Formats: sequence, C-alpha cells, structure tokens
Amino acid sequence: MAGAIAPTAAASTVTVLASRLCYSSLASSAAAHRVAAAALRCPISSALLLPGRLRRGAAVRMGHSAAAARAALGLTKPNAVEAPQITFSAKEIDFAEWKGDILAVAVSEKDMSKDSNSKFENLTLKRLDEKLGGLLAEASAEEDFTGKSGQSTVLRLPGLGFKRIGLVGLGQHSPSSTTAYQGIGEAVAAVAKTAQASNVAIVFASANGVSQESKLNAASAIASGTVLGVHEDSRFKSESKKIQLKAVDIIGLGSGPELDQKLKYASDVCTGVIFGKELVNAPANVLTPGALAEEASKVASTYSDVFTATILDAEQCKELKMGSYLAVAAASSNPPHFIHLRYTPPNGDVKRKLAIVGKGLTFDSGGYNIKAGPGSMIELMKFDMGGSAATFGAAKAIGQIKPPGVEVHFIVAACENMISGTGMRPGDIVTASNGKTIEVNNTDAEGRLTLADALIYACNQGVEKIVDLATLTGACIVALGPSIAGFFTPNDDLAKEIVAASEISGEKLWRMPLEESYWESMKSGVADMVNTGGRQGGAITAALFLKQFVDEKVQWLHIDMAGPVWNDKKRAATGFGVSTLVEWVLKNSS
Repeated sequence: MAGAIAPTAAASTVTVLASRLCYSSLASSAAAHRVAAAALRCPISSALLLPGRLRRGAAVRMGHSAAAARAALGLTKPNAVEAPQITFSAKEIDFAEWKGDILAVAVSEKDMSKDSNSKFENLTLKRLDEKLGGLLAEASAEEDFTGKSGQSTVLRLPGLGFKRIGLVGLGQHSPSSTTAYQGIGEAVAAVAKTAQASNVAIVFASANGVSQESKLNAASAIASGTVLGVHEDSRFKSESKKIQLKAVDIIGLGSGPELDQKLKYASDVCTGVIFGKELVNAPANVLTPGALAEEASKVASTYSDVFTATILDAEQCKELKMGSYLAVAAASSNPPHFIHLRYTPPNGDVKRKLAIVGKGLTFDSGGYNIKAGPGSMIELMKFDMGGSAATFGAAKAIGQIKPPGVEVHFIVAACENMISGTGMRPGDIVTASNGKTIEVNNTDAEGRLTLADALIYACNQGVEKIVDLATLTGACIVALGPSIAGFFTPNDDLAKEIVAASEISGEKLWRMPLEESYWESMKSGVADMVNTGGRQGGAITAALFLKQFVDEKVQWLHIDMAGPVWNDKKRAATGFGVSTLVEWVLKNSS
C-alpha cells in the first residue's frame, strides 16, 4: 500500500463462524511430491493438481527449497476450529410464550418511557412487566437502562419460559438502515456470549408500521449481525472459546418461504465475509501467495459445479508478458501465483459477464522504498491482500447462492513485495502486458503495478464490467478516514450500481473524482508513465494509473479500501467488500 499513515480507531465491527482455513502443505501426495522435490532443489515441470476443475495449462511450481521453508517460518500452523452452526427461524408467535435461554427485546428510548405510576407505556414492555409482577420496570431502573444506542443489559428474572431477558438499546428512534439492524444482531450476539446462551429470541418492542420489504431486510441484517457478532478468529491462539449459540428465533417480522430464503442468503454471505476476514487475519508467514492460491482452489473444489480454477506460475505469466506484476514479485523467495476463478451459472445461460479483481500483496515491505518509521504500518502489511480476500470471499458466497444469468471472473495477481538483489529498484522501467512502459519512481507503489496486468487479463476475458478492490493508498485514509472506502469510475451507471449494492450491504463507500488534469504529474521523461505522482491527490492519481490498463469498451470501477479493511480497535480484519460485491453480482444477475 502506497503512503501508509498511522492507523486510528476503526468503527467497531464484530464478526463469525470459525475457521476452515488450514493451509495444509502436505495434504495430498502431489503436495508432498512438490515439497520433496523442492528440498532436493529439483524443478517440478508437471502441474500440481489443485482441487477444483483446473483449466488446461494451470500449473504451480516451487522455485527452490526456500519457498517450502518460508511457508513454515516460525513453525506456526492455524488451529482447526470447528465452525459453529447457527439456525435462524422467523416466527409469528406470542413472544411471552417463547421458551429458551434469552428473550432479547430491542427497545428505543421512547419505548422505555413510563407513566406517572412508573409503569411502561409501551404495550410489549407493559405486558412483560405485568407477567413479572413489575420486576422488569424495577430492574431496568436499577440498571439505569434507558434504551440509548449501544446500551444492553441482561436480567435474570423468574416467572416465564425463558431464563433471562436481554434489553438492547436502539437510541431515540427505531432502526431504519442495514447498519442499524446489523448492530442489533451484534448486540444480541454479545449478550448471548456473556450469558453463554445456546438459543435466543429477538423481538422489537415496537415493530408497527414497518413495511414487508423492510421486515425482510431487517431480519436478514439482524441475522448477519448476529453471526458476525459471535465470530472470534482464534486459529492462532493456544486456547479458543467454544461458541455456544446454536439457534436464533426472530419474532414479529413475519414468516414464510420468502423470509426463510432471506435468512439463508444472510448466512451464505456471512460465510464469505468470515472467509475474507480470516484470509486477512492470517499472518504473512502462513498466508503466502501459494497458500492464497490453494485457498482459492478450495473454493473452486467445493463448488465445482459452477467454478473452474486457473493458477498460473511465474513462467506462464512471463509468457503472457506480465512484466509489471512479475517485477513486484521478483525479490521474494515465495513465488507469485496468478489466480483466476471463473463462475458459470448452473444452467450455463450467460447474459452478462463481470470481473472482480483484487489486489493480492500477501506482504508489502515497501521494497527498496522500505516502510520505516512511525506510521509506516509495516507490521500490518499482511492486510495488503484485503482486495483479494474480498474477491475470494465473494466467490465463496456466490458459489453457495448460484445466481443465474451471470458469468463472474475472480482475478488476483498474488505475490509479495520484498527486498533482495533480484528485486525491482527505484528508476527501473517495467513493461505491462499491453505494452505500456512504467518508470518505477517508488517501489512502495507496487499494488497498482500488479493490478495493471490483472486488469488487462480481466479485459481479455470478454467481460462487460470490472470492479477492482485494493488497499491502495494511505491518501484515501486521510481523505475518508478508517471506515469509508473511496471509489472511482468514469461510468455513472456503474457508480449507481455499486452505491445501490452498498446501501443494501451496509458498507460505506464514497465516490471520488477522477480528475484527468492530475495525470500530468504521472508523466515520465523516459517511459509512458511513472507509477506514483506524489502525495497530493494520491488516491486520485493511483486510480488514474489503473485506468490506463482498462479497455475503453469495458465499464470499470476502482474501490480503494485501505481504511475499512482493518478494525484498529479490535486489531482484526473486517471482511469489508464481500457483502457489497455479492449484492452487485446479484443486481447484474437475471
């Protein structure tokens, strides 16, 4: 990532389902053969048989024994953590008759108002309080619970079929946005974790006047927030907590097949978000470019009815003249892997072709322009593959949802940006696969060099639209802060599509200008362009650079997600981008 800055506290985001990422290097005889040959310094000319349907010519080769040793640096292996299964049910039942561990009631400040006799005016709370002989009003007053946003309390009160009542504050008004409903789910997850509850019911104190469509979206967002709120990535901890929550009933927002389908959709998307989070959380000594390729191939294998996988090694990328990408990868002992997953709908009927391109720097040292000093964020540069994590997280969700009528290409040029005698130097001129030459005036502006060849490759797949995602610039964090991604596109219709998708997903994006006059700062005296134009308008010039490698006939949009990829407060990844990408694909599906 170019021009990193000191991180600030990101918006609080909790997330879940436990890891399925094992990065097993000796899981198959082919992998064992690969490692043995590398140890003997013998080249492997045959293709490594990765899971899934590999297209002709897909091959992965190990360069030398250092590559095998590098993957095991520190002897760290992620623990295999059992993925919890949470069943969601939408019900229209009498909440007071529900039986289970916790009845969570979402209440606004208005709902908590009382009459002159200190009795609740809200009918839901009034009924509960009467059944409890006035204990609910008394206990909530003692706990100083007023319904403010972010407030929650759990009361153990006898007399009903549930063991506890949880009160979750909504603030002054009932929720109206996806983010607000997700927040309810997260709050309920926190309450359930504290009480070690295995089943929970959620009910709104006031749900009148909510449209049917709003109820569907609310139930889906609550389910997402709950699943993601339970998640703790404990793969690299010596001890992990077992997730107790198994079932959640959502009461009063309707029931039936349409709502059940919405809840399943939420679960599918959450699986992709968690996959993306875990990819970003994995350290660079575990998630090498080869390990990322293996994880991508597992997606293709799991959903082999709709996915094919093509993994290209350095030699094959050289044949495709990907000089820009290979220049970045040249210094690392971990070889590059160019990853291409293709989704084809089950019936094979394709009406639209899309591409999602993610930046895949599994570690970014900055190269010879090394990241150094306070604010360089070098210790967090494992997250410089956040774009690829969103790409493959979306692929995993799409593999489960299987939208019709749309073909989607998921493309990542994975590598590391390191320092060695074979590495790219400041002042070098590299040539991208479309023949354009680039003078490298900063080796820490490397992500755009890898994306250049990836975008050219994507255009060659005959797609109509491309969305790329990258932790590209510190300048975008300066402009928009830690929780908002900036996006750039010359196409207004595509901008509307991504905004509509983000409004449903709840992820925050803001359109930034593509100021063409700024391209003057990107001109070179000896090549077609330089790779960075300085600090002023850095996010804009980075986007203008990428634009040089996109076919004019292809609609293109670039998302700079350097800020929201990481939650500094929780010191963990957010899974940003997955939900919006899935929504975008569905919008383009017939």
